[in-house]
Amino acid sequence: MSARLHRVLHGLLTLAIALATLVALPTPSRAATPVCALACDTLDPSKAQRETFPVPHVNLGGRTLKLHVSDPDSMAWASIDNGVSGDAVWLDRSWDRGATWEGLLGKASIPGTWTGTRTLMYNLTDPVGHRRGWIRACGDAAGVTCTDWVYPKVCDGTLCDGADPATAAGDDRPVPSTTLFGRTISLHVDQKNGMAWGVIESGGTGDEIWLDRSWDSGATWPEGSSLGRTGVASGKTSTRTAMFATRDPRGLMFGGAVRACGREASHQEGGCTAWVRPAPSRARAAADALMASYHPYEGWWRSSWWNSAVAVTSLIDFAQRTGRHDYDWVIARTFEQNRGTFAPGERSSDAVEGHFISRAIDDAAWWGVAWLAAYDHTHERRYLDEAVTIAAYVHQYWDTGSCGGGVWWDRERTYKNAVTNGLYLWLTTSLHRRISGDTVWGSRAATAATWYLGSGLINGSGLVNDGLTGDCRNNGQTVWSYNQGLAIGAFTQLWRSTGNTKYLDTARRLADAATGSVALTRDGVLTESCDTGGNSCDDNQKQFKGVFMRHFADLADATGSAGYRTYIKKQADSIWATDRDPLNRLGQRWAGTGPNQVDWRTQASALGALTAADGL
Repeated sequence: MSARLHRVLHGLLTLAIALATLVALPTPSRAATPVCALACDTLDPSKAQRETFPVPHVNLGGRTLKLHVSDPDSMAWASIDNGVSGDAVWLDRSWDRGATWEGLLGKASIPGTWTGTRTLMYNLTDPVGHRRGWIRACGDAAGVTCTDWVYPKVCDGTLCDGADPATAAGDDRPVPSTTLFGRTISLHVDQKNGMAWGVIESGGTGDEIWLDRSWDSGATWPEGSSLGRTGVASGKTSTRTAMFATRDPRGLMFGGAVRACGREASHQEGGCTAWVRPAPSRARAAADALMASYHPYEGWWRSSWWNSAVAVTSLIDFAQRTGRHDYDWVIARTFEQNRGTFAPGERSSDAVEGHFISRAIDDAAWWGVAWLAAYDHTHERRYLDEAVTIAAYVHQYWDTGSCGGGVWWDRERTYKNAVTNGLYLWLTTSLHRRISGDTVWGSRAATAATWYLGSGLINGSGLVNDGLTGDCRNNGQTVWSYNQGLAIGAFTQLWRSTGNTKYLDTARRLADAATGSVALTRDGVLTESCDTGGNSCDDNQKQFKGVFMRHFADLADATGSAGYRTYIKKQADSIWATDRDPLNRLGQRWAGTGPNQVDWRTQASALGALTAADGL
């Protein structure tokens, strides 16, 4: 053998031995599309809120390869140390549990005389795209290797994927089982803890059972396919999976859905149950499903500006009444991401000019309500200050030159309506109650109350019509539940503030009119005119009933009325029994009639009713 050939063969043998010591790596998937969660991919690690090392470091030919994770940011970065010029480091991110990945994320090489370098930060998961990711650090120093994938298990509180069903707090079967070649496949849920497992029975050796988990209501499940897959042991007829979580707070993933699937040993095809979201409580189930539509990077529910204010208010009320703090971060996130300026079309069809203010006076007022609710829940002064700023803006449009007073609906001063004036009355008296030593807001509230009672907005039946005509008369337009509710809430707050029983009597009169008139209640269920027959509600009207329930619940608390409490319970019971699907999605028609509409607005509205009932 020639010396040259000997050297070649020796080199190949050395390379083969070196490769045998490295991890087996499948082919990377296509290039990454930037992900934005709380921040966008490529954030500088110097801005990380925390630095932890949840997986072991790797020795790569004397170099140290590390995966760094900041849980508060839900982001990670990689570093390589003790290296030489040309050594490289990067991240891999997988959306299907490591089967494929976006490779070489943030790849950086050690320059010049340095001995180490690091990547930029990348998101662990993609809550906007409803994808849960895995991330690892990889390095190249005369050979490639990687750390373990971080967070392969979902953890919700003290429970994580893989927990034993024997430790479950309960065993509920929320959907019918399915059968496959004589086998019974069933989904079991620990409702209290949001954990699930699958069971196959009446089977034989080699039959299999598993769970699928989806973060987009069952549309896809690449990260959650075949979870806990297990086979029936020889001589047995049944088996079960481990338990798996349906919420991933660390990854900002909520409202996960699961189903149980199985396969008979001699057939390739499988069978599955329906998808289910657990329901630890009615209100929490509604809140989790609502959060599935929240956009954490932008900090709102996309496409509706004032509706997002009402949605976050519903979430705050849920937290306040139940004592839960799952979504306190949403309050802060919504505030921080939206108090600036936005061009027309970015948040509202109008420009948002800072401090949640636009030409639509009522839109600004809804945000004032939200931040007062946030202040009550968190006691953070910034929320009260923001509510004062917004209310001061709304007050600029109080005009005694038209109809003797009242706030205009828009900056162009085209209409004086019930919603804007109900909001103003509620805001002024609520600020008075929260600002020690206040006289300004209390005086404005008293003036607004006198004007409202004499304005004609309340008709002879005790119902609030939409607004006033140009010559300052009740315009006879539709009675909407949110106008009725705002007036109930405002006069209830005035009674709390002043002790004057005429205000509480007014709130009672408005509430009794709402519960006793077919204009708002049919067969005991709160019903808008757009809920009837073949009608449909627009995106604004979808949230009216939730506003009513918020303020009606306030009156029930103030009076202790058994009748009002019964009415609240009736709404929640009807929603839960007739207007909910297995994914806890709640529709517009609380009586369960069709055609129904379901989206995040109807979800937030129904959450208001369920929160009111759970807080009784």
